[in-house]
Amino acid sequence: MRTRKRLTSLGNRLYNPVLCVIFSSLNRFFVSNSNNQPSKPIYKIVLFQTLLVLLFAVAVAAFQDLHKGFSAGLGGAIAAIGSLIYAMLVADKTGDPTTVMKAHFRAEMVKIFITAVLFLLVLLLFHSVAALWLILGFAVVTLSYWFALFVV
Repeated sequence: MRTRKRLTSLGNRLYNPVLCVIFSSLNRFFVSNSNNQPSKPIYKIVLFQTLLVLLFAVAVAAFQDLHKGFSAGLGGAIAAIGSLIYAMLVADKTGDPTTVMKAHFRAEMVKIFITAVLFLLVLLLFHSVAALWLILGFAVVTLSYWFALFVV
């Protein structure tokens, strides 16, 4: 509860409606709710992946150039968006193991479809994308999922 108040007050102090929405989303996904239910670890993994996208894109932009950093960020964002969609589809599924397994299977199929569509959109809309850095950004964030399981 303390963390929620701290995040909300920080967003309100900055007087920026966009930041208020971001901090409200952080409260929803990463802080316990009013019923004292713990936050879901799967959203923490998505947060970890998002932070890794930003870190990797900035590092590539700093050591290579801005264009390659942008391409790496797009690739990482594709992986993070797929993980977020997967998390949203399976976060509240409990009960019968068959139902849970079907939900995970369906979420994985949706994630693969969305990932493929996002890759096609990036390749069609950004003709000058650096393909190697796009794939590397995607690979780094996808591989980070397995390491995030140890952290979370």
